Amino acid sequence: MTKTKKQIPRLSVFQTFKTKDKEFTGEAMRQRGIIIHLASETLPTRKTRTSIAHKLAEQNGTTWQNIYSGIFRDLDEILLPLELVKEAGRLPIKRGPKALQEQGVPYYQLTDSGLLVAASVSDTGKERIRIMSDFFEKETNTREKDLKKAIITLLDVAPNFVLLLLRKYIESYSEGTIDKLVPLNSEYIKKAFDDALHVQRELLEGFSSLSNSDREPIMSFLKKLG
Repeated sequence: MTKTKKQIPRLSVFQTFKTKDKEFTGEAMRQRGIIIHLASETLPTRKTRTSIAHKLAEQNGTTWQNIYSGIFRDLDEILLPLELVKEAGRLPIKRGPKALQEQGVPYYQLTDSGLLVAASVSDTGKERIRIMSDFFEKETNTREKDLKKAIITLLDVAPNFVLLLLRKYIESYSEGTIDKLVPLNSEYIKKAFDDALHVQRELLEGFSSLSNSDREPIMSFLKKLG
């Protein structure tokens, strides 16, 4: 009898359609929704599967029953095995099957790795700063003080660069280029660098070496571009 190869869970938050590379798939949108929801909610009662389903259904104009099975699958087959989400406890219930009443309903929270993913898919810079601040509160999440200081500073002066950096970092993890997200370190970030990031680094290094008089026409030119 041939043994079936066990499929390795794969994060899909940046997965796009093959024919529409700027449009996220339903799976990507669902996983992003789960992660953003857990990053923003604090009450356990709002962090159960059903509560997540209600929130995402409301955002997408559908019924929670239609997306519950997808959320169940994303949590149990992807986000929990990858240790991006963990069970934070169980809530007692008075109705339903006796076994469920005894065990309670699980609610979830993001792990430190999950916080990085949340920062990479966050809709606002303000939310990203909050999430990254929560991430850096734990010293073990990065052992490089210069890296921590650089990212916190860049979040203030160049938030879109940090967003691009985080996206490439999470994509590299999703593709298996790096095997873990935490602790955040320079070596793993280096592996995530692509042409776009190299171009931005070249611009930054070149710009910083110029005199003020040489910088002015460049700044004027870049402002005209957008």
